[in-house]
Amino acid sequence: MAYNALHMEHKASHRAVPIPVRRAQRSLAASIATWRKLRGLTQAQLAERADVSRGVIRRIEAADGGVSIENLLRILRALGIQELLTEALDPLASDIGRLRSDQELPRRVRPRRLTDDG
Repeated sequence: MAYNALHMEHKASHRAVPIPVRRAQRSLAASIATWRKLRGLTQAQLAERADVSRGVIRRIEAADGGVSIENLLRILRALGIQELLTEALDPLASDIGRLRSDQELPRRVRPRRLTDDG
Protein backbone atom coordinates (compact mmCIF):
# COMPACT_ATOMS: atom_id res chain seq x y z
CA MET A 1 0.00 0.00 0.00
CA ALA A 2 1.35 3.41 -0.91
CA TYR A 3 2.31 5.80 1.88
CA ASN A 4 -0.35 8.34 0.99
CA ALA A 5 -3.17 5.75 0.99
CA LEU A 6 -1.91 4.29 4.27
CA HIS A 7 -1.63 7.76 5.83
CA MET A 8 -5.12 8.78 4.70
CA GLU A 9 -6.61 5.49 5.97
CA HIS A 10 -4.93 6.01 9.35
CA LYS A 11 -6.01 9.64 9.55
CA ALA A 12 -9.62 8.87 8.60
CA SER A 13 -9.91 6.15 11.22
CA HIS A 14 -9.38 8.69 14.01
CA ARG A 15 -12.31 10.91 13.01
CA ALA A 16 -15.64 9.58 14.16
CA VAL A 17 -18.59 10.61 12.03
CA PRO A 18 -21.23 12.32 14.20
CA ILE A 19 -24.49 10.36 14.38
CA PRO A 20 -26.63 13.12 12.76
CA VAL A 21 -24.16 13.29 9.85
CA ARG A 22 -24.24 9.50 9.46
CA ARG A 23 -28.06 9.57 9.43
CA ALA A 24 -28.03 12.29 6.78
CA GLN A 25 -25.56 10.25 4.70
CA ARG A 26 -27.86 7.22 4.81
CA SER A 27 -30.91 9.32 3.96
CA LEU A 28 -29.13 11.01 1.05
CA ALA A 29 -27.85 7.65 -0.19
CA ALA A 30 -31.34 6.14 -0.12
CA SER A 31 -32.81 9.17 -1.88
CA ILE A 32 -30.22 9.08 -4.66
CA ALA A 33 -30.74 5.34 -5.17
CA THR A 34 -34.51 5.90 -5.29
CA TRP A 35 -34.19 8.75 -7.82
CA ARG A 36 -31.92 6.56 -9.96
CA LYS A 37 -34.46 3.73 -9.91
CA LEU A 38 -37.35 6.13 -10.62
CA ARG A 39 -35.44 7.27 -13.70
CA GLY A 40 -34.95 3.61 -14.70
CA LEU A 41 -31.17 3.85 -14.67
CA THR A 42 -28.57 1.31 -13.65
CA GLN A 43 -25.59 2.45 -11.62
CA ALA A 44 -23.45 2.13 -14.75
CA GLN A 45 -25.84 4.26 -16.80
CA LEU A 46 -25.98 6.96 -14.12
CA ALA A 47 -22.19 6.92 -13.83
CA GLU A 48 -21.88 7.42 -17.58
CA ARG A 49 -24.40 10.27 -17.64
CA ALA A 50 -22.75 11.95 -14.65
CA ASP A 51 -19.24 11.35 -16.04
CA VAL A 52 -18.09 9.64 -12.83
CA SER A 53 -16.94 6.10 -12.16
CA ARG A 54 -19.41 3.39 -11.20
CA GLY A 55 -17.48 3.16 -7.92
CA VAL A 56 -18.53 6.72 -7.07
CA ILE A 57 -22.17 5.79 -7.59
CA ARG A 58 -21.73 2.64 -5.52
CA ARG A 59 -20.02 4.57 -2.69
CA ILE A 60 -22.63 7.31 -2.58
CA GLU A 61 -25.51 4.82 -2.60
CA ALA A 62 -23.79 2.85 0.17
CA ALA A 63 -23.48 6.06 2.25
CA ASP A 64 -19.70 5.81 2.25
CA GLY A 65 -17.94 9.09 2.90
CA GLY A 66 -15.35 10.65 0.70
CA VAL A 67 -17.42 11.53 -2.38
CA SER A 68 -16.53 15.02 -3.55
CA ILE A 69 -19.09 17.81 -3.76
CA GLU A 70 -18.36 18.04 -7.48
CA ASN A 71 -19.20 14.37 -8.00
CA LEU A 72 -22.35 14.69 -5.89
CA LEU A 73 -23.46 17.64 -8.03
CA ARG A 74 -22.66 15.73 -11.23
CA ILE A 75 -24.86 12.86 -10.04
CA LEU A 76 -27.72 15.16 -9.00
CA ARG A 77 -27.50 16.94 -12.36
CA ALA A 78 -27.61 13.63 -14.24
CA LEU A 79 -30.73 12.72 -12.24
CA GLY A 80 -32.30 16.10 -13.05
CA ILE A 81 -32.50 17.18 -9.40
CA GLN A 82 -29.47 19.43 -8.88
CA GLU A 83 -31.69 22.49 -8.52
CA LEU A 84 -33.42 20.89 -5.51
CA LEU A 85 -30.17 21.03 -3.55
CA THR A 86 -29.28 24.57 -4.59
CA GLU A 87 -32.80 25.75 -3.73
CA ALA A 88 -32.69 23.99 -0.35
CA LEU A 89 -29.43 25.75 0.51
CA ASP A 90 -30.59 29.22 -0.56
CA PRO A 91 -30.13 31.45 2.51
CA LEU A 92 -33.05 33.64 1.46
CA ALA A 93 -35.35 30.62 1.70
CA SER A 94 -34.82 30.57 5.49
CA ASP A 95 -36.32 32.84 8.13
CA ILE A 96 -32.91 34.02 9.35
CA GLY A 97 -31.77 34.69 5.79
CA ARG A 98 -34.84 36.80 5.02
CA LEU A 99 -34.52 38.68 8.32
CA ARG A 100 -30.90 39.58 7.64
CA SER A 101 -31.14 40.02 3.87
CA ASP A 102 -30.84 43.80 4.13
CA GLN A 103 -27.66 43.61 6.20
CA GLU A 104 -24.27 43.78 4.56
CA LEU A 105 -22.34 40.59 5.24
CA PRO A 106 -18.79 40.92 6.55
CA ARG A 107 -15.93 39.93 4.27
CA ARG A 108 -14.55 37.70 7.04
CA VAL A 109 -16.05 36.45 10.26
CA ARG A 110 -13.77 36.63 13.24
CA PRO A 111 -14.29 34.69 16.46
CA ARG A 112 -16.12 36.62 19.12
CA ARG A 113 -14.38 37.25 22.42
CA LEU A 114 -16.22 35.52 25.22
CA THR A 115 -14.60 37.47 28.05
CA ASP A 116 -13.24 40.96 28.44
CA ASP A 117 -9.54 40.79 29.43
CA GLY A 118 -9.31 44.54 29.86
